[in-house]
Amino acid sequence: MNDTPASLRPVIRPRRLRRTAALRDAIAEAHVRPASLVLPLFVTLGEGREDPVASLPGVSRRTVDLVLPLAERALRAGVRSLMLFGVVDDDGKDADGRLAADPDGPVPRALRALRGAFGDDLVLMSDVCLCGYTDHGHCGVLARGAPHAAELEIDNDRSLGRLSAMALAHAEAGVDLVSPSDMMDGRVAAIRAALDGAGAHGVGILSYAVKYASAFYGPFRDAAGSTPGGDVPRAGEGPRPPATRATYQMDARNAREALREAALDEAEGADMLMIKPALAYLDVLARVRAATMLPLVAYQVSGEYAMLKAAARAGVLDEARAVSETLTAIRRAGADLIVTYAALDAAERGWLG
Repeated sequence: MNDTPASLRPVIRPRRLRRTAALRDAIAEAHVRPASLVLPLFVTLGEGREDPVASLPGVSRRTVDLVLPLAERALRAGVRSLMLFGVVDDDGKDADGRLAADPDGPVPRALRALRGAFGDDLVLMSDVCLCGYTDHGHCGVLARGAPHAAELEIDNDRSLGRLSAMALAHAEAGVDLVSPSDMMDGRVAAIRAALDGAGAHGVGILSYAVKYASAFYGPFRDAAGSTPGGDVPRAGEGPRPPATRATYQMDARNAREALREAALDEAEGADMLMIKPALAYLDVLARVRAATMLPLVAYQVSGEYAMLKAAARAGVLDEARAVSETLTAIRRAGADLIVTYAALDAAERGWLG
């Protein structure tokens, strides 16, 4: 018996459309599919080597021969996009990150092998940044005479040449999209000019247009060996450089600045734009989505992924549902593609909504 008077009973009942799973699926506004995901891979030199990253559960650094079967597995699961990060030993690093542009480095080798094995079935993206190749761990070349300044000084314009050379090495190896993540001013224009000057007109630029100086990058830096504040300057030259990237990555308090950064990169010739991190900056992602027609990529970064894994291991949340919910939130906020370390698990285990 319904004791509520008829005059007080609701006429409009949104719950009608939630009554069954079929109804909910029929009107769902945001979907995440395997093809919407990008799998990050850490590639190193050598053969037959897989080094698990302790702070990033389920993620390893792999030599090229072991990257190939993982790429095949991703393709079978419907994940068709890979983002490659190079990892080199400390003895291969220097102050200018010269090994970043080595045509025989880990990323160019992996690109050639992947292109040879899979042709155009995979979308191959590559990170373009010096942090994994410099012995100080910063994303650009340090300004001369200021390696121990209280506020780090990066030689922005000198860094552009190093980044452009790195992008060219990746283009020559078969990349589809180079992805500058350094946050140097003008790097999209410099890389576009270098690519076009070399005849690589078909290589696109996925710019890390909006990249915040975030606390959520720690596990990635463990994986890539790119923690800032490394071995430079040499003995007798003063203390190490500051371990902050706040002078070139964005301040977490700013959102309007993100629109400016995105607009600048679009004007300089970027083909796609990235927002990083994703979960802590969904509002920024939504703002940029409203301001551009370019495809948007969001990076569910290492710290965000590691938090989910830790909470799942502690038994305080259901990993499958949490991964699905967070990826859906990123998609709903406006991302066309999502870079996530959960890509394989989500695609293979049916965690996508």
